Amino acid sequence: MNSENSVLLLSIKDLFTGKMIKYSILPFILSMFVMYLFFFVVAGIGLDSLGSMEVHSTQTNIINGIPNTDTFSATLQGTALIQWLMSHAITSWIASFLVYTIGGFLTLYFSIFVALIIVGFLTPTILKELQKRHYEDVELIGHSNLFKSLFLMLQWAAIMIIMFIVFIPLYFIPIVNIIAFNLPLYYFFHKIMTYDVSSTICSKDEAVQIKFFHASTLRLKTLGLYLISLIPFVVFFASVFYIIYLGHSYFIETRKMRAQ
Repeated sequence: MNSENSVLLLSIKDLFTGKMIKYSILPFILSMFVMYLFFFVVAGIGLDSLGSMEVHSTQTNIINGIPNTDTFSATLQGTALIQWLMSHAITSWIASFLVYTIGGFLTLYFSIFVALIIVGFLTPTILKELQKRHYEDVELIGHSNLFKSLFLMLQWAAIMIIMFIVFIPLYFIPIVNIIAFNLPLYYFFHKIMTYDVSSTICSKDEAVQIKFFHASTLRLKTLGLYLISLIPFVVFFASVFYIIYLGHSYFIETRKMRAQ
C-alpha cells in the first residue's frame, strides 16, 4: 500500500473518531440552516419576478414639425400572460421547476463557501487533535492572524470574480463552459483550504517550501476534494474530512523538513 493510500485511510479513520464526529455536527447544522434560508430566498425572488415585471417604453413622433415624446410605464403583474402561465398545471410546473433548479445550483455552489467559512474557524482545533493523536513531535508554529486571513480571502475572492468575468465568452461553449464556470470556484477553494491548514501548522518559510515542491500533489488533492463538494449535501458532512486529509499531508511534509 503506497503512502497516499495510507494517508487517505488514516484520514477516514480519524474522521469517525468521537471528537471529529462532534466537530462535524456544528458545521453541518449551521450550513444546513444558512442554506435552507438562502435556497428559499433565491427561489422566492425568482418566482416573484415571474409575476411582477416592470416595462418601460418611450416613443417619439414628429407632428407638424414638432417632436412629441410619449412614455409608457407598466407593471406586468396579474396580466393575462402571467395569469395564464401560472394557472395551468404544466406551465406552472415548468416555471417553478426552472426557478428552483437554478436556485438549487446557486445553493450548491454557495454551500461550498459557507462550509469553508464555518470549518475555517474549527481548523486549529481539528489540527490540534490530529497533532495529539499522530504528530506530537511536530510543533504547531503557524504564521497568520485574523486580519491577514480576511485580507487574503478578499483578495482571492476578487481574483475569482475577475476570472468569472474573463471567462464569460467560454460560458456559451458546451462542455468548456462547465470547466470555465468551475475553475474560478476551484481556485478560491484551493487557496482557502491550503492556507487554512498550512498557516496553522507551518512557519511561513515551511509553507512556501511545501507549496513549491508539492504544488502539483496539493492541487490534485484539492481538486479531488472540490469535485466531492459538488455532490449535493456532501460538503456539509465532508468539510472536516478535508481539513483532516490536508492536515496529514502538511504534518508529514513538515516533519520531514524539520528532521533535516
